[in-house]
Amino acid sequence: MDRTSTPEPVPSQPGPAAPALRTVAVVGLGTMGTGIAEVLAQAGREVIGIDVSEAAAAHAHRALEAATARAVRRERITEEERRAALARFRTSHELEAAADADLVIEVVPENYALKHEVFTALDAIVRPATILATGTNALSVTRLAADSARPERVLGLHFFNPAPAMRLVEVVSSVLTAPAAVTAVTELARELGKEPVAVGDRPGFVADGLLFGYLNQAAAMYESRYATREDIDAAMRLGCGLPMGPLALLDLIGIDTARTVLEAMYTASRDRLHAPAPILGQLAEAGLTGRKSGRGFYTYEAPDSAVVVPDERAPEAGANSGAAREVRAVGVAGSGTMASGIAEVFAKAGYAVVLAARSAEKAEAAKIRIAASLARSVEKGRLTAAERETALAAITPAGSLDAFAEVDLAVEAVAEDLAVKQQLFAALDKVCKPGTVLATTTSSLPVVACARATSRPQDVIGMHFFNPAPAMKLVEVVRTVLTGDDAHATVRAVCARVRKHPVDCGDRAGFIVNALLFPYLNNAIKMVQEHYATLDDIDAAMKLGGGYPMGPFELLDVVGLDVSLAIEKVLHREFRDPGLAPAPLLEHLVAAGCLGRKTGRGFREYARR
Repeated sequence: MDRTSTPEPVPSQPGPAAPALRTVAVVGLGTMGTGIAEVLAQAGREVIGIDVSEAAAAHAHRALEAATARAVRRERITEEERRAALARFRTSHELEAAADADLVIEVVPENYALKHEVFTALDAIVRPATILATGTNALSVTRLAADSARPERVLGLHFFNPAPAMRLVEVVSSVLTAPAAVTAVTELARELGKEPVAVGDRPGFVADGLLFGYLNQAAAMYESRYATREDIDAAMRLGCGLPMGPLALLDLIGIDTARTVLEAMYTASRDRLHAPAPILGQLAEAGLTGRKSGRGFYTYEAPDSAVVVPDERAPEAGANSGAAREVRAVGVAGSGTMASGIAEVFAKAGYAVVLAARSAEKAEAAKIRIAASLARSVEKGRLTAAERETALAAITPAGSLDAFAEVDLAVEAVAEDLAVKQQLFAALDKVCKPGTVLATTTSSLPVVACARATSRPQDVIGMHFFNPAPAMKLVEVVRTVLTGDDAHATVRAVCARVRKHPVDCGDRAGFIVNALLFPYLNNAIKMVQEHYATLDDIDAAMKLGGGYPMGPFELLDVVGLDVSLAIEKVLHREFRDPGLAPAPLLEHLVAAGCLGRKTGRGFREYARR
């Protein structure tokens, strides 16, 4: 059987119906175990917290007292309900305390020998119908089940941290798990106010299976000194709307934990994208495991603190930059959505803007589009009517690049076709005055190829805005090996004036955001292709478990499957990693003309407008 496919429970001996799960034992009262105990107690379950450490047990009591007190202050529960929840929680240092539990949830450290010891001991303690759940996110549920005296009652129940706040729970079946056990814990998860997602047994399951590959690539990107930790994290927060950057998230999860998960994933997949980046091993071996130790990718005020403090790895302000050139007038080449959005950004910041298209009619149409966008901003209270008129008056439409003769910065936003861009840069080279900075908004093509089309490659740079340009705060500033320091400084100064956040990166495929985002999207497609999980479950898992504003398939359909495939091909061609090869399912959908929302069908179908 393909080990990546969703396992089917053995139907021959389903066993007795699962009992009502009223009493739950939680083995391991670390951060996760304490959070799970809190969720269960507040939901009316009798909870037995078990930990060999008296300090851990005492901490769990204090945490529940504090959490329920906050709930009372916020009027989510009454004082009477608080007292009842506290009365339902008791602790013990002995596994024998789980004897009467209907469900035992094991949340001890990610070590197979330790988990095996717990499960073997529980076999001799609990009742025959008791369900045993492991909270692992990296180790084999099937292996733990196979070693148990009653494998049909063993499954995975993977909560996300912090358990009280995170809604996702992955319910993990092995080929040995009885359907009644899966049904019982799934119903429990719903009663706890969680969103259960059914998955098969493979390292990382859905959410971590996608998340940790992305985190690993971010660590490797930082290790290669392609970009600073601050720029990598800012790029993914501002470019993708993520709640945390990948390196800050690794520090929160624990670098040693991440390395363990990735080792398990690589053992199962042999995909180089899952092979832990060497820096993860180096940091873990040095005891620099993230927030819990006070230092990881970042340095923290104290162990377990979230407060980042400056250290020797912080980038120096103005390092490697020259003197910025004065920019008063900006030329924007193009008439599409991106060109219009960029022109609007510059006009609102007080620049004189020349908007040049292939014809005067197209340029006028682009200005009309900008006028409509500015009007919407007025309606939403983001601009005054006077500011709208001032911005609109700053834009001069033109039907030829000849209008760029006096601009100080020229930004092209034409089709993502290298030949087209090179032709345009050759034209800009002839039209623009000496000293004009020439910028491309490409998201995947080599900036240096545009620079070589001119006689002034030192003035050429990448300035990758994100769509919609007026709303998105990020700009990737892409230096080639030929870009001058003053051109770089000029673009960063312009970004500050238009209230965008610039991140520096080198001239290679995908820059920061797409190089990290699209392999993650590609891996999500592979999960569906392998019948491991459904579109809906994967989207739900990443939104609820990873804090993503959109699930991968929602995002793919918005971006466009043809655009996504083109970027995947560029990444595969540049890095030549087999793991980056576009998923065949993506290629088949594009070949069939199913390109996403713009065609009415992609991974999902959409109503025609």
